[in-house]
Amino acid sequence: MTLTPDVCIVGAGSAGLVVAAGAAQLGLDVVLIERAEMGGDCLNFGCVPSKALIAAARMAQAQRSGAGFGIAAMEPVVDFARVMDHVAETIAAIAPNDSVERFEKLGVRVLKEEARFVGRNELQAGLHRIQSRRIVLATGSRPAVPPIPGLAEAPYLTNETVFANRTLPSHLVVIGGGPIGLELAQAHRRLGSRVTVLEAATFLVKDDPELSAIVVQHLRDEGVELIAGAKIARVDGTTATLDGGERLNASHLLVATGRTPTVDGLDLDKAGIAHASRGITVDASLRTSNRGVWAIGDCNGLYAFTHMAGYEASLFIRSALFRAPAKLDHSLVPWTTYTDPELAQVGLSEHAARQQHGKDIKVLRWPFADNDRARTERVRDGLVKAITDRRGRILGAAIVGPNAGELIQPWCLAISRRLKISALASFVPPYPTLGEASKRAAGSYFTETLFGPRTRKLVRFLARLPVW
Repeated sequence: MTLTPDVCIVGAGSAGLVVAAGAAQLGLDVVLIERAEMGGDCLNFGCVPSKALIAAARMAQAQRSGAGFGIAAMEPVVDFARVMDHVAETIAAIAPNDSVERFEKLGVRVLKEEARFVGRNELQAGLHRIQSRRIVLATGSRPAVPPIPGLAEAPYLTNETVFANRTLPSHLVVIGGGPIGLELAQAHRRLGSRVTVLEAATFLVKDDPELSAIVVQHLRDEGVELIAGAKIARVDGTTATLDGGERLNASHLLVATGRTPTVDGLDLDKAGIAHASRGITVDASLRTSNRGVWAIGDCNGLYAFTHMAGYEASLFIRSALFRAPAKLDHSLVPWTTYTDPELAQVGLSEHAARQQHGKDIKVLRWPFADNDRARTERVRDGLVKAITDRRGRILGAAIVGPNAGELIQPWCLAISRRLKISALASFVPPYPTLGEASKRAAGSYFTETLFGPRTRKLVRFLARLPVW
């Protein structure tokens, strides 16, 4: 059977579903092809299950942490199988939003098949031949597995399998010290596992080192063993041997060493689509080398974040369906690591800002130790850090502390609207809130000007004048 939709989408993860829903609600004929689970990695193996597990671990840690508030500390009794039931129930509660039934009600034709190109604008999916002037590739990514001798034969876990594990690891060894590795390491430690994290380079290498050091220290304080610069010589079963000969005998081995774009089986060359190991090549409007094909989400290798997949999907709708100018703005990209404390970033880091602007920047900081709400909750560490140019334009911001992913959002808005630091310095936040720290950090931009010698001299002069 040959289908000729207005839009054909390959992949029903975050990016593909946004395009499918938007195009269908605009009255277009839409075909959506998905070979695995609706909802993709985010719903089934990523954001949703990991945050459900982190929430359960936070409840366990709260039972250990009450002494400072006058609440007797106690070691929690953890039913790990029930914890994983909670994870599964969370997925099941959200799944209807991403289901075949919902999208068919929107008018989308869903094909549960594997797709491959048979021509420049033609796909084969099972018994269906799809010809479309607009094809969107949203095939996502999968866990990257490093070429460690013996690892391929080992019974290792990844984010795609760890949430099906119903036995609490007695010793979890995590290979990879990025956001996924550290989030799952802390969660398992709080639920009662011994946890060791092996990182070949530096922990949270893409984040501001001043802030990431606070996260690393918190994990160490909670008993997570963190080994930076670890070189793994080989893996035998669930035993990892380091270059120096040290052997780590794990009950479970978790690989969290990044993501690889999923493009296998698509036969991209038959459609004239350029691609490399890092993903499908796209221009600023997310178009591939085949002008009738777009690649959005993880498969283009730009940003492996669910919110960026949704953003890129909106760019496709604006440019390809409304024919309005729409290009990817890299300055808008935020991300959050959901450890405790959380670590959030948007825009340029201090290092990147110095590379681009030299000495012509200003670094602003405000510690949570000086925030009244933080004091009431016994938060001693963490800070808001912002970077501006010499004219006060906000270049970037980073926050480490409670709910950093929520607190970074005014900074996201400010950067997206090209606001100056005065906008965040002049708003009135409710008291007492953690959000006041952002206002205080922004306000510190003006401290030298407002309270410098010239201003003091002017105010003294004005004070001598008659009241008017």
